[in-house]
Amino acid sequence: MTLAPHKPIINWLYLSAFMVFAMAVIGAVTRLTGSGLSMVEWRPLIGTLPPLNAEEWARVFTLYQQSPEYQKVNAGMSIDEFKSIFFWEWFHRLWGRLIGLVYALPLLYFWIRNKIPEGYKLKLIIGLLLGASQGLMGWYMVKSGLVDRPSVSHFRLAAHLGLAAIIFCYLLWLAFSIRNASKGVVTFCLKRHGWIAFGFTFITLIWGAFVAGLDAGLVYNSWPMMGPHWVPPELTSPLSILVEPVSVQFFHRWIAIATAFFVLTFAVRIKRFPLAGAVLLQVGLGISTLITQVAIPLAAMHQAGAFILLGTLVYYLSQYQYCNTCLVKKPLNLKS
Repeated sequence: MTLAPHKPIINWLYLSAFMVFAMAVIGAVTRLTGSGLSMVEWRPLIGTLPPLNAEEWARVFTLYQQSPEYQKVNAGMSIDEFKSIFFWEWFHRLWGRLIGLVYALPLLYFWIRNKIPEGYKLKLIIGLLLGASQGLMGWYMVKSGLVDRPSVSHFRLAAHLGLAAIIFCYLLWLAFSIRNASKGVVTFCLKRHGWIAFGFTFITLIWGAFVAGLDAGLVYNSWPMMGPHWVPPELTSPLSILVEPVSVQFFHRWIAIATAFFVLTFAVRIKRFPLAGAVLLQVGLGISTLITQVAIPLAAMHQAGAFILLGTLVYYLSQYQYCNTCLVKKPLNLKS
């Protein structure tokens, strides 16, 4: 496979992945500003435009006033204050629609013009289906905060963020695969080590969503100890790391340290020190977010850093073919 004929497809996949990355950052700001439940309707087509007159603003504000968030958290909010939180959720949904167009229309063009590389049609269709499922997952998440609680389910939030990360990594993997970037050489267990690092990074991302959904970043804002404790008294059972805010934060802290270890050792083994810098920066952003009681700019950069780290791992993992056996102790030329 030569690179030149497929460069437009590669660039299109890069653009789509970047837009998913931007979506994750916009989503972080939406959540951090308390804007995620401001739109209580899901209108995939006619909801593209924001309210354009006073009558429409009054209508959507009246709907919001009937929601648990308004009644239990924002009672007395003015319509001008409502407009400021409405913007971020509207912009978040608008960006999602733009991603759909940016992905679907070029896909249709490449398909009609027969420019898709052999073996990639189904893979690109899977990307489209993943994007559509993300829209449904977003609404499923929002619905959890519109019934009797003034916040979304942290499990649904984690599923929404996790699916975004999967789509982001999948698009990058397709782009790198089409680039045919594999060098055809592996060393002992590098691929396995890299996938372990990737798995720990993804788990850390999921628990970060749990932290966000439970506002667990607002308790024990000290590092490395949690107040006077190394192990907080709230950690009463293994299951508490799923539902109890302090325990969730505790697990997120230390799974992040384990992630840093696996990523750093992988970076050293493949001699790719930008990867080491990325994970150290991410740890620093996490600690800074904690001790500043979730300052919005730092928290948004922390979420962006998680996606950058995942994307960097996907890039380096795409550079190696699978090792046939874990007993290989010297470079193996897979082209021979």
